[in-house]
Amino acid sequence: MKNMFKILLLSIVLISCKDKLAPVAKNALKPTIITQPTPHDTDDPAIWIHPTDASKSLIIGTDKETGGGLYLYDLEGKIVHRFINMGRPNNVAIAYGLKIGNQKVDVAVTTEREKKRIRIFSLPDLKPIDNGGISVFVGEKDRDPMGISLYTRPSDNSIFAIVGRKFGPSESYLWQYELLASENDNVSAKLVRKFGKFSAKKEIEAIAVDNEMGFIYYSDERSGMRKYYADPAKNDNTELAFFGKNDFKSDNEGIAIYKNSPTTGYILVSNQQKNTFVVYPREGSKNNKNLHQKIAEIPTSTVECDGADATSINLGKKFPNGMLVAMSNGMTFHYYDWNIIQKQIDKQQKY
Repeated sequence: MKNMFKILLLSIVLISCKDKLAPVAKNALKPTIITQPTPHDTDDPAIWIHPTDASKSLIIGTDKETGGGLYLYDLEGKIVHRFINMGRPNNVAIAYGLKIGNQKVDVAVTTEREKKRIRIFSLPDLKPIDNGGISVFVGEKDRDPMGISLYTRPSDNSIFAIVGRKFGPSESYLWQYELLASENDNVSAKLVRKFGKFSAKKEIEAIAVDNEMGFIYYSDERSGMRKYYADPAKNDNTELAFFGKNDFKSDNEGIAIYKNSPTTGYILVSNQQKNTFVVYPREGSKNNKNLHQKIAEIPTSTVECDGADATSINLGKKFPNGMLVAMSNGMTFHYYDWNIIQKQIDKQQKY
């Protein structure tokens, strides 16, 4: 009888929560693929491109709860590998060719909020290579890591992790760590920079890096998008742009960067409570590379999207010009053929 009461109570809570969610628009784009569900709560995806056959590329996503973990999906949305029993992994990012000894290793790095650390895994085998984890925000009052992105510096291929947290100060909200090879083919991290403004309106979770252009973008939720240089060697923590302040219903969340060329493309940001993606020109305006003005808004079937990623690489018949992958409520990720996204952008820019 007690168990039946718990089930009934849970059902009422779920229905109540569902009623508060924004409905998917009638003209919302339909995903090409919806992944198999995880046990808990998906949060953030990243796309790993296979080095010799892009059709064998994988999506890595977080299952964000106590006991959750990282999940690897093929391009059909099937779970092919997992690393579980983690302490609330939030966001995940990917980088290629981290030098460890005599080899170069592709890596996935995720935040593990309950343990106040980041975890590093080799790809595509999803093997931990961090001696059990690397503590972050050491010495701070607010230490719970959430957002993460990886920057690969073109000049020397050094790789850096930019880590955000659940809450923090109005300045130096983000900490940047250089990833370095350590003993026994593992990876360590060295703190090299503290930067980034915070409005304190909610939190900062979504972070994205544009390697070619050399910029970091992050969502200061309910406030706007902030932009900084990615290279710590510049020794320049100037905020380059603060945009999208009036473009969102409530939270500006997941960020995906689609690259048409080394210097052109789009920045897509989840309008979380509206179930859309707001689109900005990656290159800025004609006369100002740091002026990012809204050019389109794409209604999608994702519900309350937290995280997203994009690629322009030809991934095969279903995704010939790449994809947008977005987290959705229901413990899944949605894959969108980029062609249907582009048609919507072209249509809206035309008018």
